[in-house]
Amino acid sequence: MKAAIERSLRATVYLVAGLRTALPALAGISVFPLVAFFTVLTVGVPWLPEVVRPLRAMANAERRRAGRALGEEIPAPYAEPRGTSFRQGAVLLRTASTWRDLAWMVVHGFGGLLVAVVAVMLWPSILLSLSLPFWWWAAPEGSQSAYVTLDSWPKALTMPFVQAGVNALILLVVVPWVARWQARLAAALLGPTKGTSLAERVERLTETRAEALEAHGAELRRIERDLHDGTQAQLVSVVLRLGLADRRFDADPQAARTLFLEAREGVEDALTQLRTVIRGIYPPILSDRGLPGAVRALAAGLHIPVTVDVAEEQGRVPAAVEAAAYFVVAEALTNVAKHSGAASAEVSVRRDGDALRIVVRDDGKGGADPAGGSGLAGIRRRVAALDGATRIDSPVGVGTTLEVELPCGS
Repeated sequence: MKAAIERSLRATVYLVAGLRTALPALAGISVFPLVAFFTVLTVGVPWLPEVVRPLRAMANAERRRAGRALGEEIPAPYAEPRGTSFRQGAVLLRTASTWRDLAWMVVHGFGGLLVAVVAVMLWPSILLSLSLPFWWWAAPEGSQSAYVTLDSWPKALTMPFVQAGVNALILLVVVPWVARWQARLAAALLGPTKGTSLAERVERLTETRAEALEAHGAELRRIERDLHDGTQAQLVSVVLRLGLADRRFDADPQAARTLFLEAREGVEDALTQLRTVIRGIYPPILSDRGLPGAVRALAAGLHIPVTVDVAEEQGRVPAAVEAAAYFVVAEALTNVAKHSGAASAEVSVRRDGDALRIVVRDDGKGGADPAGGSGLAGIRRRVAALDGATRIDSPVGVGTTLEVELPCGS
């Protein structure tokens, strides 16, 4: 009995806590028709992201609350906003998660308020019912007590206890069930379904593939430019010097030797430029020392102390993932050195099942903005091309933490 009472009490607390989202949802129900009418009337699609923002904030709060009650995390089904405000608004209109959030708002706005009030009122109603035999006779004639009208002593000595028993049964059985139902309803409406997850994943993959092709094209143009403007020009200069040396070899051997030495220096410069281009495609240090050694070499080249946590025994990952991880760490450490003003940094590269997790953290000034040209947008595109995930936490004055997860197979 004690366990049942404690369970009922926890369920009541959960339902009452739901008022923090039920009351704003109820307010949203009254305001939303006006917002929808204004949006349609003024073709206000570009304003939809701002209109939906409070709804998603409520949904996120309820998702966390229901996740704690169910003992499992309820992931948010929202894709990362991309493009112009008009495009984001158009995506919101055709995204199932937006309409499911609205359905939750309506159900939770009315239902959440009702069940919370009923659950709270049931507790004092039991005490009220048990006290009725002592004062029912002083109540005005015809007074109703919940389920029955007390107008005689036989009713007063029996019906209040039946009423208290019914209320107790509702508290001990129905209220916990309603609390679980509310949490599961939130998980069903606010969590991703298989269909929406698949559709959003296809859309996300389409976007990442487009970004990958764009990044690949930019990389090819960079390589072509480096080869054309650097290596090719250097080799043409070498050929010209060798031709001049050949013509002067008999008449002026010393001048021919000077031209030959200049041509040799040009060849060495061309080889250096070629190594630079190759290093930009796949760093040779990855082949020679693997990802752990390459990451340690990057950390050693920084002017501030960097703590490196890389497991040697975690095994090799696919070459594409290894190269992406290397460039992520390299770009992140470059940002630390150039922009953060940090006194120290940490790098962690760990294999976690079928994923490679990379964490780069510094104690700098924070405030990193992926849209600010700091290279974070490039990291995100490179990671997205491999179906990975990027998280950036950079509060001002605290430092920056970059977390990357790359799928690498079993």
